[in-house]
Amino acid sequence: MNATTITLGTIGVLFSVVAWASFFSGVWRIVRVIRLGQPDRSRLFPVWPRLKQMLVEFLAHTKMVQFRSVGWAHWLVMIGFLGGFPLYFEAYGQTFNPEFHWPIIGDTFLWHLWDEALGIGTVIGIVTMIVIRQRNHPRDAQRLSRFSGSNFVAAYTIEAIVLVEGLGMILVKAGKIATFHESNPYTDPFTSLVAQLLPESVVMVSVFAFAKMLSGAMFLLLVGQRLNWGVAWHRFSAFFNIYFKREVGDKVALGAAKPMTSGGKVLNLEEADPDEDSFGVGKVEDFTWKNLLDFTTCTECGRCQSQCPAWNTGKPLSPKLLITSLRDHAYAKAPYLLGGDKAPASAVAEAERPIVGGVGEDGALGGVIDPEVLWSCTTCGACVEQCPVDIEHVDHIIDLRRHQVLIETEFPHELSTLFKNLENKGNPWGQNASARTGWIGEVDFPVPVFGEDAESFEGFEYLFWVGCAGAYEDRAKKTTKAVAELLYSAEVEYLVLGAEETCTGDSARRSGNEMLFQALAQQNIATIDAVFEGVEPSRRKIVVTCAHCFNALKNEYPDLGGAYEVVHHTQLLNKLVREKKLVPVAPVEGNNSLTYHDPCYLGRHNKVYEAPRELIEASGAKLAEMPRHAQRSMCCGAGGARMWMEETLGKRINIDRVDEALATNAQTIASGCPFCRVMLTDGVTAKQQDGAGENVQVVDVAQLLLDSVRRGGPLVVREQKKTASAPAAAKPAPSEQPAQPQAPAAENPKPDTPAAAKPAVGLGIAGPGKRPGAKKPAATAPAEPAAESPGQPAADQGAAPAAKPAVGLGIAGPAKRPGAKKPSAAAPAEPATSAPAETSEPTAAEPAPEAPKPASATTAKPTVGLGIAGPAKRPGARKPAAPAAQPEATSADEPEQKDAEQKDAEPISAADPSPPTSKGRPSKRLPPSSRSRPQSPRHKRSRFPSPPTRNPRPTRARRSRPSASASRPARNGPAGAKAGAAQPCRACSAMTACMSGCDRVHSPDVACVVVTLFDCMTPRTSMQPCRALMTQAEPTGARLSWIAVTTCRPMRSCTWSLRLYPCTRRASLDKPTISLDACGR
Repeated sequence: MNATTITLGTIGVLFSVVAWASFFSGVWRIVRVIRLGQPDRSRLFPVWPRLKQMLVEFLAHTKMVQFRSVGWAHWLVMIGFLGGFPLYFEAYGQTFNPEFHWPIIGDTFLWHLWDEALGIGTVIGIVTMIVIRQRNHPRDAQRLSRFSGSNFVAAYTIEAIVLVEGLGMILVKAGKIATFHESNPYTDPFTSLVAQLLPESVVMVSVFAFAKMLSGAMFLLLVGQRLNWGVAWHRFSAFFNIYFKREVGDKVALGAAKPMTSGGKVLNLEEADPDEDSFGVGKVEDFTWKNLLDFTTCTECGRCQSQCPAWNTGKPLSPKLLITSLRDHAYAKAPYLLGGDKAPASAVAEAERPIVGGVGEDGALGGVIDPEVLWSCTTCGACVEQCPVDIEHVDHIIDLRRHQVLIETEFPHELSTLFKNLENKGNPWGQNASARTGWIGEVDFPVPVFGEDAESFEGFEYLFWVGCAGAYEDRAKKTTKAVAELLYSAEVEYLVLGAEETCTGDSARRSGNEMLFQALAQQNIATIDAVFEGVEPSRRKIVVTCAHCFNALKNEYPDLGGAYEVVHHTQLLNKLVREKKLVPVAPVEGNNSLTYHDPCYLGRHNKVYEAPRELIEASGAKLAEMPRHAQRSMCCGAGGARMWMEETLGKRINIDRVDEALATNAQTIASGCPFCRVMLTDGVTAKQQDGAGENVQVVDVAQLLLDSVRRGGPLVVREQKKTASAPAAAKPAPSEQPAQPQAPAAENPKPDTPAAAKPAVGLGIAGPGKRPGAKKPAATAPAEPAAESPGQPAADQGAAPAAKPAVGLGIAGPAKRPGAKKPSAAAPAEPATSAPAETSEPTAAEPAPEAPKPASATTAKPTVGLGIAGPAKRPGARKPAAPAAQPEATSADEPEQKDAEQKDAEPISAADPSPPTSKGRPSKRLPPSSRSRPQSPRHKRSRFPSPPTRNPRPTRARRSRPSASASRPARNGPAGAKAGAAQPCRACSAMTACMSGCDRVHSPDVACVVVTLFDCMTPRTSMQPCRALMTQAEPTGARLSWIAVTTCRPMRSCTWSLRLYPCTRRASLDKPTISLDACGR
């Protein structure tokens, strides 16, 4: 120790005091800024799993090693920075006294080895990172650099300080060896060599220690004054950001979108108050404290930017610049938020900036985030997946969109059509709900539809969620049919919802319309819960083909009360292949090269990578992976509601992805999401127009498997197994009592009277059971006619009974369920077990029908399809039942009446019918007949009440239905009997009061629901008075549709969902009134 060393030491200590004061001042200001955020209590617990994950990511560097070239170098720098703290403080003593070392440990073998390793590792790591930054420098205009937009002044400064720190460790140790001649070849291998180049000097050792101490003090001084230097502050804040991340464990903030919160509570939009609650983020202080911590922690490494599909195709969005812009705005506005009137003018000006907006007038300071930036995001999650400090970019973007949509109503014009279609039609395409079952008519095997072929989930294993694309989009329908056929062939029992399905709301939520998402989700949850009524949670299984529906049902619906076991179709099909229920066969020699595109919402959001690839391998295709696949797969461009928006900036994302796929020379591009398939197909078509990608096709993995399984032989074999036993089951037992003569319709048949198997009505199947949706077996022998049920008119004793056609679900009438095959014709002369299809050729026992009377003499009957007389029906709703025929109606119109009366009836037992009630009173409900499937202990009632039973009338056999023109009444003409004498029924009168209340009470929970007109009418009351009464009471601005379940909802004021429909079950048909508490008030 001498005067020089003492002087250097004193200067170093004084400078360090100032530096530490600056550093702690910066820490306090950061804490105050973060505390400006909204509360979020979900980030604290559980403690140990969060702490464990933080240590794993820190020590193992699990995120950084995904970029192998830089991961190991960053680990060395990190260990050198944190492990070098004791060596840094040791430099204070070495500045005064070059021989100084820590007592006890400072002269041990391990300490010297640790000092050696840290110095060498820090220098190697930081030099590598400097080289990487320079090689990826954005100075080359042709290069898409991940460092574009980063703060290079901060980066160079920190890199220089770290380099000096590392060199200081080496030089101080080498100087001490050169001066004091104390070394060990095992602990000082490198520094001993450096020492040979240095002179023996005590002052030299003190100068090296002073430089080492000064570099650390400079770091503290600078970062304390530069709160937006994330490249420096992440060294401290990253630990907290990883601990407080949204998902516990090794998951990232993907899958479910973060719920919309206000003041720390999750917003239920039915109870939210727009005057008090913040919908989304409209100001930087609307972010939570964790969001502000995200902004502070950003290292500006640009890994998110390098993976972003928008940035890589010339869009203005950079996830890194989005976060840094919000960070700079938050810290610039913080003095205004903290100081109020005492804030500087710059803070006041910053406070006036909108968080989203374009450039101001005359180049004035505009919004923090440009709208083009906000709406370019596909929410693919590549940025979140790659971020080494667990920043939640997608959640921030969705929060910003929510405010723009719900409060500012500023969003791309294409989304207006999307929102309108989702709200009015329940699907993005704006198609009618009735078209959801159109694909069923294109397959040659039965597809059970809930509510039509099955009234409960008993006997089924999966609910097949078809999705909007799978039902409406032609290419996606191929996937739907392939999955349905594979499940059918594997003998997996499933059913579909048909017209009851509604969009899951994924696009609505990702585009910021949280209100619409919650309305759609609640409606779907009510529908699905009705299917799973009485089913234990472990059996509530749903299989989905759309990755977006899969994510919503699996990850987002549980927050709203819909907890189900949801699997993607690739997962289920892979399971069936492993269980040998599906046996793929490899193709013969040929070009079967294939590349697979990982859907973002199947891969990154839900980590399903192996199942599709195993199916591809099982199908015999040769997989050629694209450079960007699995976790680093590139988006197709459809996510984040971008599917419904035009892409006008830069290169189209789907074209960029197709270019990468074509570079593999594969002849087939496979995917597992209908949105991806649409985008990739459009991209391939565009490339083919330019002469590239000829003969390249885009398919779903399920189609590959279907083609592979078909190579092994016929696929649909289940019906073949049943046909052998079906004829025998249809025959009456030989030992039974001979058939009795036909009795009048009003007389009950004896229990032991053998009757031919009656055509199935709903699920009330008498005789041999069939699987819901399956084709009815053909009859093998003539059989006696079954006894008429109370809900059917009795046959005339003097006329030969006509074979009743089983149409659709066994309902008399011309309509058949979409996709159902026509039953085969039975033997002539007598009804057989299987109902014959209608034909224009008369049978031996069928006399020609009488010509229909003119419309003026018949009952007014609304036509089907689009020719509905009166108000239009809501798209996707059930058709209204036909009105009752008046006594004066001709026999030609009586079959239509019988069709309408039976349409909504409960299942009727053919073996034990009850007599019809008199005076037109509704009949008692009959117990359901036996089924082929095991019955649940409590039989599920039909979702609609049974119609009242009419007085039996004799019917005449007929060859075919009258033409629509002959039976269609005048649109506004009277209905058969004198219209003036008819009075509205009490049910419609009660609903009139309810609807009047809707007009007066504008509340989100007001919705009026009535049952089918036919069900709510008393006998001998025509439809016109009810219709006229309720039409007059239609609320102002409301939409009233005459459908099976009619909803009255004021537009922009009422929210409706299927959960309100069960109020129809409260309607008493014995006394056809509806209590006003059935309204949704």
